[in-house]
Amino acid sequence: MIEFNDICKTYRVARRESGLGNAVKSLFKREYSTINAINHISFSIDNGEMVGYIGPNGAGKSSTIKILSGILMPDSGTCLVNGQVPWKDRKEYVRQIGVVFGQRSQLWWDIPVIDSFELLQTIYSIPKPKYRNKLDELTQLLHLEEILKTPTRQLSLGQRMRCELAASLLHEPKLLFLDEPTIGLDAVSKIAVRDFIKKLNEEHKTTVILTTHDMQDIEAITSGNCSMETGGKKNHNTRRLTP
Repeated sequence: MIEFNDICKTYRVARRESGLGNAVKSLFKREYSTINAINHISFSIDNGEMVGYIGPNGAGKSSTIKILSGILMPDSGTCLVNGQVPWKDRKEYVRQIGVVFGQRSQLWWDIPVIDSFELLQTIYSIPKPKYRNKLDELTQLLHLEEILKTPTRQLSLGQRMRCELAASLLHEPKLLFLDEPTIGLDAVSKIAVRDFIKKLNEEHKTTVILTTHDMQDIEAITSGNCSMETGGKKNHNTRRLTP
């Protein structure tokens, strides 16, 4: 399903010393440094796998997710997902994926959650009967009944993350990217999110890639596999990778 081969990604970052004089100087001449976010990373992921992608801050986890979701283009290397190049075939490709960024929202801030869902239905051209069935299923699984009519800005973090998960799954994607989906959640909310992700994988065979700093997330979601290395032998439907 995913072939990620020898990918590199660098960022050019402006640098300057503190002080007003250096601030003025930087207006005319800037100094830059190059940050290697991803350095020759390769891995492959099969249909239905649930993969934990772990590493320290700055290891390139979010950059990898952004390349896989078509937001970023790498400097070198190749990436194929179901035979498509994410950043080239983006219009068709995004219909097959769902993405949740723990620190970003795809819900409109000032309108009720259900209105955001209906906007997403229009964006993805989901037939109404299919949309209603999926919405009912997600509402029941994620316990959204009491918050669908609430504006996003009035939700707690745990409530919002449950709605973010539902929003990413309304169009029934084959592949789900989760970038730190449990960041800042309390213990009860974390358990609810973990259980939902596992159930999604078991019942719908959705391929899931999860990045997180919470080792309990990794243990709970990808338990049952001993591999911790990129490109490790795949003996089960769950796996852990390190950039």
